[in-house]
Amino acid sequence: MANASGFVTAPSVPSLRRMIQPSIGIYRSGFCSSYGISKRVFCSSTIEGAEKFASGVSPSESRVPRLVSKGCKLVGCGSAVPTLKISNDDLAKIVETSDEWISVRTGIRNRRVLSGKDSLTALSVEAARKALEMAQVDPDDVDLVLMCTSTPEDLFGSAPQIQKALGCKRNPLAYDITAACSGFVLGLVSAACYIRGGGFNNVLVIGADALSRYVDWTDRGTCILFGDAAGAVLVQACDSEEDGLFGFDLHSDGDGQRHLNASIKETETDHALGTNGSVLGFPPRQSSYSCIQMNGKEVFRFAVRCVPQSIESALQKAGVSSSSIDWLLLHQANQRIIDAVATRLEVPQERVLSNLANYGNTSAASIPLALDEAVRSGKVKAGHTIAAAGFGAGLTWGSAIVRWG
Repeated sequence: MANASGFVTAPSVPSLRRMIQPSIGIYRSGFCSSYGISKRVFCSSTIEGAEKFASGVSPSESRVPRLVSKGCKLVGCGSAVPTLKISNDDLAKIVETSDEWISVRTGIRNRRVLSGKDSLTALSVEAARKALEMAQVDPDDVDLVLMCTSTPEDLFGSAPQIQKALGCKRNPLAYDITAACSGFVLGLVSAACYIRGGGFNNVLVIGADALSRYVDWTDRGTCILFGDAAGAVLVQACDSEEDGLFGFDLHSDGDGQRHLNASIKETETDHALGTNGSVLGFPPRQSSYSCIQMNGKEVFRFAVRCVPQSIESALQKAGVSSSSIDWLLLHQANQRIIDAVATRLEVPQERVLSNLANYGNTSAASIPLALDEAVRSGKVKAGHTIAAAGFGAGLTWGSAIVRWG
């Protein structure tokens, strides 16, 4: 078992002999389970290796992973946005809308959109470099890159290209996490698991999306909402006493996919092959993704119902009350959602972080983007406790109670 802080615990070495296929599971509640309880994370794959360590063989003399006791903390952040700014007045020139109509219903006044030679990968690299610089961590000391995005620039993922561009010469693992607007919160929890249970020291978590590429710019119900951006946080190993992830709560509900999706579609083209009827339906047609389809009313209802429940659950596991958090940081989807959740949790507006008006809904980038601006402006200071929550397509949603610095 482990507590809500996420520590996986291990039995004493002699008892390992009696264990058969020990399992360690991490549940959506933020709890972990195994056979024993202590303040150590067991990383060894063999009893022999554990005995060597217990007998005094130093880690440098053995390749077998060791017993460690670690926490994790957020030590650096960065963000990047495209240069092209699109205002509500700009949108009013291409769809039937107005600045007042958009701002009253969403709180959004501007958004940034990729154009020209801009790329999401380049934005992600810029955000990551800023996070590393703030944390004073060299790219060669990064153990893992988690790219949280639903709009990669390669079907097989963008994370390895970010690792390459950063100049990480030790070839650390880099991979994408696809969970739409919840992606960054899932990335934070994943980073904590790698640090606490895997012995990693520096994990770069990037949230980045370019939903402008999947927007129907003739649909005023969706085109007014989205913008492009990237944000990053460096999560670093620390002593368990300094642990900065207090609790988390993660969920998904595939039944809600019908309310928010960008499903695959086949290209309407004829094929020279397979037309003689010898193989029906082969070769398959080329496919792409449709524009974003959203039932705004249902997504709003989902968010104002599930997000407060998730945050309350994470707070309970962390042993923290809503009145004691310094900041509420929600995915920047709609100001009405942000206000409704804050009201439900009884968090005053002066303790709510929001930059929605300037950037719109940037999906997985919205939380790290808002965090970076708040840190660099001096709002968020070292030691502040933040209740963060992401929610969106899938449907997915999740919360994490973290301390900055």
